[in-house]
Amino acid sequence: MSYADAETGSIEVDFGEDGLVPAVAQDADSGEVLMLAYVSPEALARTRETGEAHYYSRSREEIWHKGNTSGHTQSVREVRVDCDADALLYLVDQAGGACHTGHRSCFHRTVDGENVGERVFDPDEVY
Repeated sequence: MSYADAETGSIEVDFGEDGLVPAVAQDADSGEVLMLAYVSPEALARTRETGEAHYYSRSREEIWHKGNTSGHTQSVREVRVDCDADALLYLVDQAGGACHTGHRSCFHRTVDGENVGERVFDPDEVY
């Protein structure tokens, strides 16, 4: 399954057999990697239409607007596609934390379990 925007001549994204591609959200100013999620053709279309990040929740099997519950939205400055057109990079302005655990980034721990990230909100108060 692939997606191309015929009107703009944009790149044809290869969504593979499951109809999803991984998308890395990166802070547009600092370069900090905030999260990894999956995107369907419809989620990509909504992101491009609204300017805010939309992803596909594999566990809920539905499109979700990042920050719809928490208010911690991602304003997308640019969407990039990798050389194989099977992965996306969202360059974003993150409002609040990107991680549902309350951290700015989902990548807040080392493989040894050390917490190296900043907690920016209390998830018990948000969810």
